[in-house]
Amino acid sequence: MQKAIALSFALLMTAGALAGCNTIDGAGQDVERGGEAVQDAAN
Repeated sequence: MQKAIALSFALLMTAGALAGCNTIDGAGQDVERGGEAVQDAAN
């Protein structure tokens, strides 16, 4: 159950990052933050 929630959160973060960033650098930062959030949720 927790994995499903983390995966859903990761997908939402990725979609938001791709929709909200203006540069490749910004996209990288957004994806990194999303990854950290998923890692924190998994712990």
